[in-house]
Amino acid sequence: MSELSQLSPQPLWDIFARICAIPHPSFHEEALAQDIMAWANEKGIHAERDQVGNILLRKPAKPGMEDRKPVVLQAHLDMVPQKNNDTVHDFTKDPIQPYVDGEWVKARGTTLGADNGIGMASALAVLADEGVAHGPLEVLLTMTEETGMDGAFGLQPNWLQGEILINTDSEEEGEIYMGCAGGIDFTTTLTLQREALASGYSVLKLAIKGLKGGHSGADIHHGLGNANKLLARFLFEHAAALGLRVLDLNGGTLRNAIPREAFATLAVPAVNVDALKSLVSEYQATLQNELSAKEKKLVVQLEESESSALALDKASQERLLALLNATPNGVIRMSDAVPGVVETSLNLGVVTMSADEVVVNCLIRSLIDSGKDDVVGILTALGQLAGATTAPKGGYPGWQPDPHSPVMQLVRETYHSLFGKTPNIQVIHAGLECGLFKKPYPDMDMVSIGPTITGPHSPDEQVHIGSVGLYWQLLTALLKAIPAKA
Repeated sequence: MSELSQLSPQPLWDIFARICAIPHPSFHEEALAQDIMAWANEKGIHAERDQVGNILLRKPAKPGMEDRKPVVLQAHLDMVPQKNNDTVHDFTKDPIQPYVDGEWVKARGTTLGADNGIGMASALAVLADEGVAHGPLEVLLTMTEETGMDGAFGLQPNWLQGEILINTDSEEEGEIYMGCAGGIDFTTTLTLQREALASGYSVLKLAIKGLKGGHSGADIHHGLGNANKLLARFLFEHAAALGLRVLDLNGGTLRNAIPREAFATLAVPAVNVDALKSLVSEYQATLQNELSAKEKKLVVQLEESESSALALDKASQERLLALLNATPNGVIRMSDAVPGVVETSLNLGVVTMSADEVVVNCLIRSLIDSGKDDVVGILTALGQLAGATTAPKGGYPGWQPDPHSPVMQLVRETYHSLFGKTPNIQVIHAGLECGLFKKPYPDMDMVSIGPTITGPHSPDEQVHIGSVGLYWQLLTALLKAIPAKA
């Protein structure tokens, strides 16, 4: 943590180091929430929580700024827990270990939690820093954003007093976000039948490893490999010819993270082991040729294994491999209304196999409801063809862009006056909570800003130190520039 204490601005980095020291993956944010409540009490800052655990902190305006429009700074409490395969880390018990690497802050073998820990730290730093000028101020910290936006769904009307909300969950300095995609989870469950195999089989484990992974919204258009899709592609193409029998198949860990690894335990006729090894080697070369610009550490690995599991019967195996291979993934359509932005996408995030079923979890995102509905229909049809049951659930709305937003105009003007250039006004293909906030607070004017974070939702996550300083300058100048109430 001493490395972070040398960085500027303070106390933002000190607060971020404190956040890193307290485990807070989704569904395990309570220790961090309690620490923040205690911190607020120590500083004499009003703090309360609602029925779903969201935290609301309030601080009066600085003298002479009481007439300004009240502002809400907003971040979420949880982080995405992803680690490298060779990293020993329990996200519910072990602290994140951040370190400085040149111009970046990274974590040792895990996600850093800069998404949304830096935004959270900046909001708390505003409360802690008596030198920051602001009008009536609230800080809203929401629960379990990364796995379903539970806190935003549970936010009640008439709790917040602010007229303007500044969301801090954006990940590119110099860009202002005024809209975002909505999303919906989709689960396909296929019942499996198993059978014993005759003698003469060898058991091998096939792995797709070394992929970058990343955010299933912000990174979906970058052409990254999806381990579940790459594994299914190989098995669908070669299982019948080689007589492969699937004993187990699992891949990915989160529906909103592009899967970095996938594994299949296979029974292979002994006479076909050499042929399988040869095809695996060819597949590695094929994928390196296709993905070399993006996935420089991709590995297709085959090694001896053991398993007492029965094999999927041929009908179950054929349905499963056809389903996985046919499921779309990645960009479905680019937006016509917002050039250069993904309109609709799908991430085949997690495949989990048990003895009698396999569950496939996907996340659909779209700027428009009809785009979500279209992909729900596609996955439903594929499930019907495969004889599976399907269930869309947890849908959340997008944030409709308002090109006439006064706070967006103010952010643009403030940015230009600070840095002498015009920021990009963007719509992001990721889920921000602003769309859900619009239901209980339809008249609240909203904008989203943040520093530069790359590789979110993956162990490659890092935050650019210089961009944090620029973001802090913008945030504090913006609070000072908030106009008086009409």
